[in-house]
Amino acid sequence: MGIGDKLKNVAEEAKGKMKEKAGDATNNEDLQAEGQFEESKADLKQAAEKAKDAFDNR
Repeated sequence: MGIGDKLKNVAEEAKGKMKEKAGDATNNEDLQAEGQFEESKADLKQAAEKAKDAFDNR
């Protein structure tokens, strides 16, 4: 994947962290869960990219 995709995933992870913290601050469990989900989704995408990069560099 290109650098644009990597930056998009980092931005998505940061957005998830912000939502999670906002949910913590306001006791909004739905917002907190949504943030955790977005962060996890970005982490999975990043892991897939790393695996793909490792395979491509063989």
